[in-house]
Amino acid sequence: MAIIRIAWPAGSVIADLNPGPTADQLFAALPCTSTVNTWGEEVYFTLPIRATLEPGAQQVVEPGTVCFWVDGSALALPWGRTPASRGDECRLVSPCSVLGRIRGDASVLRTAKDGNTIRIEAA
Repeated sequence: MAIIRIAWPAGSVIADLNPGPTADQLFAALPCTSTVNTWGEEVYFTLPIRATLEPGAQQVVEPGTVCFWVDGSALALPWGRTPASRGDECRLVSPCSVLGRIRGDASVLRTAKDGNTIRIEAA
């Protein structure tokens, strides 16, 4: 299992990545920086990797799930409702590969704002 740190000006989280082809690509590309985008209660940002949708891809996930959105080459980190949600679920824009989980309370992601620089590195 790989461990990463995701940091932005107002906070950071630690996440555990499960073994798999997309997580392996992500870990190999570290460290890297990107720009925060928000979509409801989700932070997402592009990464310098390309991947295909992995078996077990999901559109509805638990808060704090680390997801890779293949169509946008982006890491998606939901902690609550998105514009696509039904009820209180975390619903991504489309099925995404599930890479791992954020440790602790993922709602700290609400402090990441559109346009913030975000850094992803090995922890």
